[in-house]
Amino acid sequence: MRGTSKNQIYTGTGLAVLATLIWSGNFIIARAVHKTIPPVSLAFYRWATASLLLLPFAYKKFIAELPTMRKHISYLFWVALSGVALFNSFVYIAGHYSPAISLALIGTTSSPIIAIILARIFLKEKITTLRVLGLLVCVAGIVVLLTKGDWNNLLHFQFSKGDYWILLAAFCFAVYSTLVRKKPNSISPGNFLFTIFSGGTILLFPFYLWEQTRSEPVEWNALNIGSILYLGLGTSIIAYLCWNAAIARLGAARTALFGNLIPVFSTLEAVILLHESVGIIHFISFFLVIAGLAIANLNPNSIRQ
Repeated sequence: MRGTSKNQIYTGTGLAVLATLIWSGNFIIARAVHKTIPPVSLAFYRWATASLLLLPFAYKKFIAELPTMRKHISYLFWVALSGVALFNSFVYIAGHYSPAISLALIGTTSSPIIAIILARIFLKEKITTLRVLGLLVCVAGIVVLLTKGDWNNLLHFQFSKGDYWILLAAFCFAVYSTLVRKKPNSISPGNFLFTIFSGGTILLFPFYLWEQTRSEPVEWNALNIGSILYLGLGTSIIAYLCWNAAIARLGAARTALFGNLIPVFSTLEAVILLHESVGIIHFISFFLVIAGLAIANLNPNSIRQ
């Protein structure tokens, strides 16, 4: 039994890390195309692309499991609303006001805290001392990166309009992570994603039409097309499958801690792709985040299936 628990931890950890690595590019894209693709349109194109890509693989399961999904229509609605329609729309709106690194930093420091609170209230997940300590160490690593090692920067830090939007996004993702833990076993993982992606696309459609009347037409160049394909395939299908599988193995609160890796990966991507400089502060931050994740996962017996 103990071997099974350890295997679940290792597998869940690997899946959560892969999801955060892929998701880290979401914040960079949100900032990179904010002048050429309106936020709701970007979210709509992303989820419509993901839904179309999943359709050939999911339609048989969708038809077979339709009676079951009808019984859980309310649950599926809230999952699609929180994790698909609202979360990424708020991220892309925030990208119009804040740089990518700020989006990743603020979103990932707040979402795990909210997820732990929600998991405790609604799922009765145990909050162990190690989990709290690991969370605090992770947050300390993010704060080091946020302040660049100068605590005076923290004292003078002020939230911008974009920061408030990313906080709303973090709350929505915490709600999604908590709801996913209650996914009915009778709904297969692939069909579950197809259903919530399609549902989120439908929920976004009226707002997409409204935004089209107020925005300039999208220029379909290589950057914009490539960005939507990356969002539709990578950050939607692959990352969500990995994240949902990690939640099933580790629990919502513990998995949410891995979100602290996103700003670390985002920073590394900025160095590689944008040729930004990296210093000792980045390595200190990375070490603290990894240490926090290790501490939070020291106790296998705290896993609740």
